[in-house]
Amino acid sequence: MQAQVKYESEIKTAVLGDRTITVKNLTPVFSPQELEKHNREIERRLFDVFRKYAGQRGRPESSLL
Repeated sequence: MQAQVKYESEIKTAVLGDRTITVKNLTPVFSPQELEKHNREIERRLFDVFRKYAGQRGRPESSLL
């Protein structure tokens, strides 16, 4: 059974001409351990993307070895 995720709510309202636009932003609230786990996962995925495209800047990846 998964724990229920709690969210922090932020509401912004702006007027554009004769319209009022309201944006509600929900941000998950994590424990310090969960936050660290999520940050590591994001870093790993970003590094994978960087590694994929870094070799395309003028020389193939195989020549980097």
